[in-house]
Amino acid sequence: MKKLLIATNNHGKLSEISDLLKHLPVQLVTPRDLGLDLDVEETGGTYDENARLKAAAFLNASGVAALADDTGLEVDALDLAPGLHSKRYAPEPDATDADRRRLLIRNLAGSPRPWTARFMCSVALSLPDGSMRMAQGSCEGEIIPEERGEQGFGYDSIFYFPELGRTMGELDLDEKNRISHRARAVMNIIPAIEEYIKSK
Repeated sequence: MKKLLIATNNHGKLSEISDLLKHLPVQLVTPRDLGLDLDVEETGGTYDENARLKAAAFLNASGVAALADDTGLEVDALDLAPGLHSKRYAPEPDATDADRRRLLIRNLAGSPRPWTARFMCSVALSLPDGSMRMAQGSCEGEIIPEERGEQGFGYDSIFYFPELGRTMGELDLDEKNRISHRARAVMNIIPAIEEYIKSK
C-alpha cells in the first residue's frame, strides 16, 4: 500500500485531514511517524505558494508523497488581514492562538459589525515523480467578540456561522469536516490522491 505523509505538525490539522482521507486505500503517516522534525518557513506570497513550499520540503525530507496546506483568515474590516500572516499575527515569537484571537478582536474594536470574514485554504500534493497538484477551499462567516466553543484551534472559537448560530469552535469533527475551508480543499484534492494511488 502506498504511503501519504500529512505534512503538518499541527495536531488539529492532522486529525481533520486524517479523518477526511481515512476511506482511501493509502497508508497515512505523520512527520512523527517518520521521525521528521521539520519547520518550513512560509516565505510564499500566496496560500498556494506556501502550501507548495511545505509539501515539497516534506517530500524531499522523507521520499514519501506529501500533502500540505496553508490557511488564512481574511477579515473584510481589516483589509483582508491577517491573511497569509494568520499564524504569525501577534508579534511575540511565543504568541498563542488565544493571543492572536485577542489581538484580532482589539483591532476590530472600532469597526461596525458584522465583521464579515472567510477562511481560505490551499492544499498541495507533492509526488515522488516531481509533480505537484493543488486544490483550494473557503468558507464564509463572521468574527464575533466573544469566544464560543472548545473544539478546533486557531481562530475557530470566534469564527461564527450565522446560518448555524454556532462558531467553528462549537462544531464537532464530523460537522467541521462537512463545511470547513480545509475540508473543501482536501475533498477537492482527493481525485489527485486517488490517481496517485492507482499509478504504477
